[in-house]
Amino acid sequence: MNPLQPLTYWQEFFQLATASLLFVLAGMFALWMLHLPLRNAALVDFGWTIGVSFCGLYFAWNGSGAPHRRLLLALMVLIWGARLALHLLFNRIISQPEEGRYAELRRKWSPGFEWKILLFFLAQAVSCVVLALPFLLACLSSAAELHFTEQGAVVLWVFATSGVIIADIELNRFRSKPENAGQVCREGLWAWSRHPNYFFEWLIWISYGIYAMTANWGFLGFLAPGLMLHFMLNVTGIPPTEEQALRSRGDAYRKYQAEVSPFFPLPPKAS
Repeated sequence: MNPLQPLTYWQEFFQLATASLLFVLAGMFALWMLHLPLRNAALVDFGWTIGVSFCGLYFAWNGSGAPHRRLLLALMVLIWGARLALHLLFNRIISQPEEGRYAELRRKWSPGFEWKILLFFLAQAVSCVVLALPFLLACLSSAAELHFTEQGAVVLWVFATSGVIIADIELNRFRSKPENAGQVCREGLWAWSRHPNYFFEWLIWISYGIYAMTANWGFLGFLAPGLMLHFMLNVTGIPPTEEQALRSRGDAYRKYQAEVSPFFPLPPKAS
């Protein structure tokens, strides 16, 4: 083995990671500036999605790994990012009031909300690069053939992406009916999980970890789905979403909590 090979690998690794971090930090700062006149901190979610997607595409363009592997990853990341970014843009930002979670943060973090939320924007930029770790590992892999685990990861990605799309369609269809105002969606996947969109989103991140598994240090790629699960279950996902649902739907949502699994799809139970 060439004794310079590990050094060259890690040099490229850190150069790509550092460059992507600087770009994403600059983008998040720009979005923070934009959110000031708009008074809509949900821009941070849009920025996070764009930041993660940028990292994946940047690594695919500049990585030294096998071109076919980088191209396939770029397509998965591009489709994932475009779908989620457009969903956030049209459902939480354009002509929309500030989402309840951020309105509550604005109340709790005042005075000085603008500076505290700046730190949150910048922390999300750092998380973009950390969570893009499986993308970077895969894009540095020079293996000539796609391993069967990579092929399986693509199949899982298609399944999980379909699940997210179905969950979003079911929820949007439910909310589009005036008679459902203030009610809890229990249609389709929402009868088995209170957050099926989060569950299938997490499966997408599992597929990214599997895709990077055969690369050098590929096991580190599973840090991303592990962190995503923690964020969804304990930090920025389910807890603030359910707090807002309880404020807006009250007893109807408490009944839903008692009967339906919070994350993993399971048969509903009687109260």
